[in-house]
Amino acid sequence: MTVIEPGLSVHDGFAEGPLADAALSRTGRTAQLFDELHEQAPTMTDARLRDGVHRALRRLTQRQPPAFQVDSYTALIRRGMRIDWPVPDRLPCA
Repeated sequence: MTVIEPGLSVHDGFAEGPLADAALSRTGRTAQLFDELHEQAPTMTDARLRDGVHRALRRLTQRQPPAFQVDSYTALIRRGMRIDWPVPDRLPCA
């Protein structure tokens, strides 16, 4: 096992510890938010949909997402394209 920093270590190619658990939790919540946006998109205004995409990406990255990324995801959802956000059981490390 290799300790990266307190709360994060790598064992057998996977991240472990509270920081890895938090990252997986954020990924799972982001996937849920995108699923909800897909379901609600037909009844949402463009501004509300864009705001929802912005919040989902911000939750994942914990920082301001690039405007072009928000706009791209919003356009894809508006066109009915599904954004699949896979959530692994464990966080792989390279």
